[in-house]
Amino acid sequence: MADTARDPEALEREIERTRLELARTIDELADRVNPRNVAQRGAERLKEEAGHVAQAVGALVRQDGEKDEAGGPDRRALIAGAGVAVALTALVLLRRRRKRR
Repeated sequence: MADTARDPEALEREIERTRLELARTIDELADRVNPRNVAQRGAERLKEEAGHVAQAVGALVRQDGEKDEAGGPDRRALIAGAGVAVALTALVLLRRRRKRR
């Protein structure tokens, strides 16, 4: 029976360590589900996706080697890419809003 008994001080240290781990885990979960943080992560993801879409559309609209007078990318391609990015962002936001209802 003495073999299965544990030192009370060791048990207290283990309990305190477990409490600290649980507190840390709860703080991380609270931070993860905080509405402000969730919205911020969603907005960052949308900006990133819109940037990728804008680049892809710009590449499709611009013909190989087509440049403006200053040697930069064609202005029409940039405008088209921005328009597509804005439209896609609006669609995603509307879709999310409908899902919440």
